[in-house]
Amino acid sequence: MTLLDAKEFDPQKDSRKRKRIILIVLVVLILLGLGWWFRNWREEHIVRTFFTALEKQDFKTAYAIWMNDPNWAQHPDKYAKYAFNEFYQDWGPGSQWGVIKSWRVNGSSTCPPPSSGILVDVIVNDRVEHAQVWVERSDRTLSYPPCELIFR
Repeated sequence: MTLLDAKEFDPQKDSRKRKRIILIVLVVLILLGLGWWFRNWREEHIVRTFFTALEKQDFKTAYAIWMNDPNWAQHPDKYAKYAFNEFYQDWGPGSQWGVIKSWRVNGSSTCPPPSSGILVDVIVNDRVEHAQVWVERSDRTLSYPPCELIFR
């Protein structure tokens, strides 16, 4: 094929190609934005499930979520470090939070390195002081956070 045998320029084909490239770039940017926006969704979902159980005053289920072990009652000695009675004192009706009637996840973030989990900030009973729960990424257990972050 020589230069004189080249195909004639088709502006419609060129326009379609340009539109496809722009569309692909936009889709990739939207997917990246959604991935960043929902990057801690799994951890926030675990905390939502935990606080839903607390709101229903189903403390045994809440403890199972905290320990990430639905069969914790079969082997309570495994959790002697933070036994159910202590958990009930920290999260039950007599705790600093009182009876949990309302709550909402306010945000989530990581603590400075070498942290390996996500800190989820929760507004409980519309109080000024927020509850902060640590979700360990490796085993999905909950605990108290190793750092304190301020969410606005």
